[in-house]
Amino acid sequence: MKFMLIMRATDEAVEAYNEIPFKQVIEAMGKYNESMIKAGVLTAGEGLSDASEGFVVDFSAEKPLITDGPYGETKELFNGFWIIEVSSREEAAEWASRAPLGPGSFLEVRRVQEMDDFPADNEWIQKEQGWRDEAEQRAQQQ
Repeated sequence: MKFMLIMRATDEAVEAYNEIPFKQVIEAMGKYNESMIKAGVLTAGEGLSDASEGFVVDFSAEKPLITDGPYGETKELFNGFWIIEVSSREEAAEWASRAPLGPGSFLEVRRVQEMDDFPADNEWIQKEQGWRDEAEQRAQQQ
């Protein structure tokens, strides 16, 4: 089972983060990532740039509206993510609880849906599986 760990923070957590030397933050995250790699559970993970560099596409109107960041409250934004593959929800919770985050930070943990979660006889699901197979073959050829 795959789970996405979505990193979020309050204003207080952001302020505390800014007080920690960046080298220390990178070391803590590096050790956490290394532990997941050595355990064979990490499949992806990235940090995100500041929300001021991003934008939102809002589909509420007939024509989508694009709004530059920053947007929303700090606690509504996410700062990075990990995707882990583990045997259970409990194991995902265990890995999430080890993240080197401080007070005011939290992880939203969501299961990543897999092809088996969708009807296999659906035309678009079959196409999606084909696209994934093609992408995997291309990656293996590189």
